[in-house]
Amino acid sequence: MAVRIEKKIRGYAVVLPEDRAKEAAAAAQASAAAETAARPSADVIHMHERIERPEVLIGSTYKIKSPLVEHAMYVTINDIVLNADTEHEQRRPFEIFVNSKSMEHFQWIVALTRIMSAVFRKGGDVTFLVEEMKAVFDPRGGYFKAGGVYMPSLVAELGSIVEEHLKSIGMIHDPEMSDATRALIAEKRKQYEDRSKKNSDVSAPAALDPSPASAGEGARRADEGALQSANDHPEDIAVTGDGTSFPPTATMCHKCSTKALVLMDGCATCLNCGYSKCG
Repeated sequence: MAVRIEKKIRGYAVVLPEDRAKEAAAAAQASAAAETAARPSADVIHMHERIERPEVLIGSTYKIKSPLVEHAMYVTINDIVLNADTEHEQRRPFEIFVNSKSMEHFQWIVALTRIMSAVFRKGGDVTFLVEEMKAVFDPRGGYFKAGGVYMPSLVAELGSIVEEHLKSIGMIHDPEMSDATRALIAEKRKQYEDRSKKNSDVSAPAALDPSPASAGEGARRADEGALQSANDHPEDIAVTGDGTSFPPTATMCHKCSTKALVLMDGCATCLNCGYSKCG
């Protein structure tokens, strides 16, 4: 079929199959974008200060037993569930209370919990409270809680409670420890246990001396041998403490703030996080 051209040709271009494919893809993308824009958006509720408190809230209560105060403190954090029974469901902290028989810290505790509750209801990223509170140091000195973890102040332990709660509801996630680090910690703990067993085996014959003339004398010498072994090898003493699995002679690790740093082969090594002064 012939086509008569009546105008002067000023330019021309050859349409390739690739060009047709690009045009078809662009048209499909524009159609999908128009369909998405026309689709009604989900009514997602985010945390803000205008949300009214429901009649019932779910929460958790944590106990703080600090040597700085005479009586234990009980921290209650209540949460609100937003977008319940939907794919956008999330649990956010709504309020915090601290109760105790001790009244010496009543004023600042009430002020602190009211401010924290206001921050919770404000919405947004509230995880910054954890770092701010854990950075508070008591001028009188800190203390070690069960497990050998060092707490620089009572406010810092309250911050660790908030951190633990935010982890439980999924607002804070711990960095995953690598397999190499896990293997290193397991190896260091095994080496320490093997060394303790070896020292115990060396000191055992002292308690099996057949020379005593009576059973009472043998028991007395066994006790003396065990005491001498404990004095010669202070790290061989049985591990004590509520919930701890580290030697009582261990020192604090500056990396994980846990009393789990022991001397192994002339090198300070942490049995909790794997930190080693020798690298």
